[in-house]
Amino acid sequence: MEKIELKDAFAEFKNQKNIDRPTMMGVLEDVFRTQITKTYGSADNFDIIINIDKGDCEIYWNREVVEEVEDPNTQIAIDDEMLDDDYELGETFAKKIELKDFGRRGILNIRQNLQGRILDIEKANLYNKYVGKIGELFTGEVYQTWAKEVLILDEDGNELRLPKSEQIPGEHFKKNDTVRAIIKSVEMKNNTTPYIVLSRTTPEFLEKLFEQEVPEIYDGLITIKKVVRVPGERAKVAVESYDERIDPIGACIGVKGARIIGIVRELRNENIDVLQWTSNTQLLIQRALNPAKISSVVLGADDEKIKVYMLPDEVKKGIGKGGCNIRLAGMLVGKEIEVWRELPESDENDEEDVLLSEFNDVIEEWIIEKLQGIGCDTAKSVLAHSAADIAKRADLEDETVAEVMDILRAEFEDEE
Repeated sequence: MEKIELKDAFAEFKNQKNIDRPTMMGVLEDVFRTQITKTYGSADNFDIIINIDKGDCEIYWNREVVEEVEDPNTQIAIDDEMLDDDYELGETFAKKIELKDFGRRGILNIRQNLQGRILDIEKANLYNKYVGKIGELFTGEVYQTWAKEVLILDEDGNELRLPKSEQIPGEHFKKNDTVRAIIKSVEMKNNTTPYIVLSRTTPEFLEKLFEQEVPEIYDGLITIKKVVRVPGERAKVAVESYDERIDPIGACIGVKGARIIGIVRELRNENIDVLQWTSNTQLLIQRALNPAKISSVVLGADDEKIKVYMLPDEVKKGIGKGGCNIRLAGMLVGKEIEVWRELPESDENDEEDVLLSEFNDVIEEWIIEKLQGIGCDTAKSVLAHSAADIAKRADLEDETVAEVMDILRAEFEDEE
């Protein structure tokens, strides 16, 4: 019975675990020597011969033949009944140790220790396999979905996790779906199985998708300089070509959008703007805020916000839905961007407008900043919109917007 149990442990070690043969031999011998030491006190004078293919082993206890025994573990008396008459003093007697000699408890200890060592090696192999792949694209199959994460299996059945926070908003998965994501992190927590986290929301994921879909990027003819994203809504990809004959934007988009359409579908219809990179900050801002037309750009000091002036009709296009376009442009240049309305020359003789900043004694500063963030930097630019529109775009309470508009209207009524 003990031999059958041990053979089963060998089979599990050999067939189910991806462990190289030298490591396997070393672990098996170490496990047996540990048990021999527990049973006999020392394993120094024991030979262990392991046959992994047959799932068997032979253990020999080597003792010196002596006249009088001083150490029973290393010596045996010449008149011992186990010895033949052919043995002489000083020779070595090798006794074969049967597995049953360890007892049932000993066999169970060997099996448990072997399983524990297998598990440790498997954990280390899994960790080493994926820690070197952080930032690489991964494709796996959904095994189970939960409220906070999705469990995905690789080709070897290892578990990887896609947390809800790393999923594109609005996407849902079901069992057996094929999922592409980037390997974000690999952690060992309290000696448990490595916790491998995937992500579909990082800029690196979008960059890897472009490398896969655009051969010129994979070959190094086109370089992705920077990627910024608001997952599920919009992304901007700045590219540069080292070959003047290659149009980097056209190459990324493809004929009739053939290359980029697959990426857009993978990202759940996320809008992707591809623009040509430049070290000229003003020009980069103009390209990033496309399709809005910019009148002028004021860069300011390093710690100051960039001010972009636009005609009133261009402000909405520059800011984008929910401020997404202006936010991504700021992420691309590495500084926050403010949009300021520039009145056309024909309006210069119209009734004088008043900057919102002049109302800081009656309107709180954070409210003014919210209004400026949506391109409303003057009193009339606020009054030109409905209260509901201002509340939605600036993310303000209806009561707050009503109070602000009352204050602004009163300013012009007083002038009349």
